Amino acid sequence: MIKSLLKNGLLKKHYTIMPNTYSQIYIQYVFAVQGRQNQLLKPWRDEVFKYISGIIKEKNQKPIIVNGVADHVHVFVGIKPSMDISDLVRDIKNSSSKFINEQKFIHSKFSWQEGYGAFSYAHSQIENVYQYILNQEEHHKKKTFKEEYLDFLQKFGIEYDEKYLFEWQ
Repeated sequence: MIKSLLKNGLLKKHYTIMPNTYSQIYIQYVFAVQGRQNQLLKPWRDEVFKYISGIIKEKNQKPIIVNGVADHVHVFVGIKPSMDISDLVRDIKNSSSKFINEQKFIHSKFSWQEGYGAFSYAHSQIENVYQYILNQEEHHKKKTFKEEYLDFLQKFGIEYDEKYLFEWQ
């Protein structure tokens, strides 16, 4: 077909045909524990974050960092364009809540709140986002999750209605 297009003058030789698509999209997900309860306890929190990284790898995506505090999580991932952003976070939340419940880390049923934030970044921002997520414990000594989340929405120019945000305690 390409030879035919070249022969008929419909395609110029200086155009390059790319046989494959190469891309990397960087997304930071932010989501909270149901009711914003402080249920992600330190003794087993890292195990949950490693489990979430495993879910991302299982989906053939690239986990960069998973970290958070007792009431919410930040997941920074490199995703391929074939992966739907909402499908990945749904799978992360479903599988990790099932894992937490099966491990009996808490006495009641664990679940994540409905909804999430998803924020995109350029490759040049990876280190800054990584450091920000790595230092969640320190960061939240100065700022609440609500303040942090509202800052994200404002920084990214996302319009929102307060009644549809996460449930705040």
